[in-house]
Amino acid sequence: MKVYALVGESGTGKSTSVLHFCDEHNIPAIIDDGILIVNGKKIAGTSAKYENNYIKAVKRATFFYDDHREEVANVIRMTALDKILIVGTSVKMVNLIADKLKLGKIDTYIDVSEIRTSKEINMARYMRNTQGKHVIPIPYMQVEHNRLKKILQKGKKLFSKQAKYIGEETIIQPHFTKGTITINEDVYKEIITHTCKKIKYVKNAKILDYDFTTFQSVTIEIELNCPLEQNIVELLKKVQQKVNEAMFSYFKIEMYAVHIRLAAISPDR
Repeated sequence: MKVYALVGESGTGKSTSVLHFCDEHNIPAIIDDGILIVNGKKIAGTSAKYENNYIKAVKRATFFYDDHREEVANVIRMTALDKILIVGTSVKMVNLIADKLKLGKIDTYIDVSEIRTSKEINMARYMRNTQGKHVIPIPYMQVEHNRLKKILQKGKKLFSKQAKYIGEETIIQPHFTKGTITINEDVYKEIITHTCKKIKYVKNAKILDYDFTTFQSVTIEIELNCPLEQNIVELLKKVQQKVNEAMFSYFKIEMYAVHIRLAAISPDR
């Protein structure tokens, strides 16, 4: 059996990406947060997300408990698997899991940055820090609801590029979450308009449209007060750049698109 490992810090979106990665590389089995998933369904183990504190969650994820370790190891031995992928927050963690489950040496390590963009990783971190959302890459019906603090929502069904069903996600909030941070959308608006108005020649700025849920885009109406010889296109590109920089500086968010609508120009004489 060939053993793979997907490594990345907590909250970088490993569990969101793992089903697609495994489908693309024909890997049928996943070890993620204490559970064994085969072909998109949980077949053994108990999720670390069910634990009521962080220390127990880490122990569960690394198969510290004898009964849990033996259950999963026995199912792996009885299942004809040619490949398996271990998900963990560090190389040390995935090596420990491979050793605990007697899987042998890991053949290939993959960093989450190799399969997710910086925008996707930063968005995953932001959602984890502000909303406490965690993803379990198993169907909603397989989640033990009574063992969780809160089921946030059913995740989407996932399909391959060939429209083949490869599994489902469930989005939860476990007991051991540190809590959530709520940021009113007016805060984002104030930061964006303030950033625009600080730029030379920008007379006024107003938010016309926005998506501050997934941070796909924001549309800003701009009024300029500048000399006629000023390069308008370059100036508006600078506005886009400064807005992106401000959102990243304050929230570690990379906007997917910053749309600028030029409403008026007052020649500066």
